[in-house]
Amino acid sequence: MLLIGLTGSIATGKSTVSSLLQSPPYQLPIVDADVIARQVVAPGTAGYAAIVKHFAPTTPDLLVEPSDSMPEDGPDGKGRPLNRPALGKRVFGDSPALQKDRAVLNGIVHPAVRKELFKRVAGCYLRGHWAVVLDIPLLFESKLDRFCGTTMVVAVSDAEIQMRRLMERDGHLSREDAENRVKSQTDVRIKAQRCAERGEGNGVVLWNDGSRDELAARLDEAMRKLRKSSPDWWSWVLLGCPPLAVVVSAWRIWQNTRMSRRWEKSQMDAKAKL
Repeated sequence: MLLIGLTGSIATGKSTVSSLLQSPPYQLPIVDADVIARQVVAPGTAGYAAIVKHFAPTTPDLLVEPSDSMPEDGPDGKGRPLNRPALGKRVFGDSPALQKDRAVLNGIVHPAVRKELFKRVAGCYLRGHWAVVLDIPLLFESKLDRFCGTTMVVAVSDAEIQMRRLMERDGHLSREDAENRVKSQTDVRIKAQRCAERGEGNGVVLWNDGSRDELAARLDEAMRKLRKSSPDWWSWVLLGCPPLAVVVSAWRIWQNTRMSRRWEKSQMDAKAKL
């Protein structure tokens, strides 16, 4: 089974590509890290309790305000949901304090997300899918790209396009808020470069400066190539022979780890020359 690691940056079109891959003619299962991230911090979970414990003392509006439709202890008695815009303002930004708090939040959310990701991927393997899409905004940062047979980055070449789309999508954001959210992630053009250096078949960059139709055409071309390199019969062979599947997975992880180390070294060398 081919693991396709789908990533990008905020407002570059990753969700559009995810939606296209989930629909005909592809109809691939999508394991969405953002959806899982919401589930693992829902009221009543260990993640929710940890976030409230750490952030509530300094973030008065951390939880959704009580109202006629939102009881003080939440709709199911487990607590009011997190006020995500307020939490976002609390952790997005360049200052050391905000970076520290963002690291705390990631330390709560990421381990729980990884556990659920692997459970869902295993389910897709057992159902015999030829490929599954891991929709993960922080694919490289979390080092989960090492488990993927193919990495796909949705990018824009013009940073202003990204800013405009983000502010149009999330009308409550000021330009400063939007800039903080964009800056909190690795520049998408750097992600695209890292992806492209994985080579043909291992890395796919989808440039999305134009229309949805143009993006869909680029995706169709990329998927036709991937389909040829990973046919259905190979998926059934791996399903029928788990030891072979383990060997193939180990080989991919080893290759990807080498590529990641080569990329990290090139970045360190480039910084050393500045």
